[in-house]
Amino acid sequence: MNDALEKLLQNPRLWRGQAAAGSLNKPGWQGLASGYPKLDQHLPGGGWPQHALTEILLEYYGTGELALLMPALARLSQPEDDAQARWIAWIAPPFEPYPPALLQWGVNLSRVLIVRPRKPAEALWAAEQALSSGNCAAVLLWSDAFNDTTASRRLQLAAEKGQSWAIAFRSLSVLSQPSAAALRVQLKPGEKGTDLGILKSRGGRPAVVQDYAGL
Repeated sequence: MNDALEKLLQNPRLWRGQAAAGSLNKPGWQGLASGYPKLDQHLPGGGWPQHALTEILLEYYGTGELALLMPALARLSQPEDDAQARWIAWIAPPFEPYPPALLQWGVNLSRVLIVRPRKPAEALWAAEQALSSGNCAAVLLWSDAFNDTTASRRLQLAAEKGQSWAIAFRSLSVLSQPSAAALRVQLKPGEKGTDLGILKSRGGRPAVVQDYAGL
């Protein structure tokens, strides 16, 4: 194969349509384990896409979105090498994070940074700066100002630049809008627990994972 073409095909920013998730399970595509094996089976690389934007769509907060992320966030807050420690930034959370619950999940509170912008429109800017700085392992964003494809592209590029994981919580009302996110999922209550729908997955396929946290 032509060297230039081979180099292009190895670029993680290239979406290859119906590429099977298993074909991406190699070091260059290693995902961040979610802590939920049933979910990881459906994610290319066996976990959350690193250095990219993940969008979580939900009808209302409290559908299990934080429990979904906590195992991975705890791991990011506890690196094996202290020199690699980076912040877990929460941008404009609609609630006050509860430290005892974070500790129970194993999150290192000394690495948690909470940012409360004065204006809603500043939340997107703050997230973009945090992602591109290279000082954050993950950035969680809650913002009504994040409402178009341009915003998602800005976050995706910032995540790539800073090698950070971007997570944006969005309303189901934007379901029909296109997005530059590498992964887009929907959460909703199910019969036995919380069901997760994979709406878009770079290198993977749409899927429904019922009771993703169950056995």
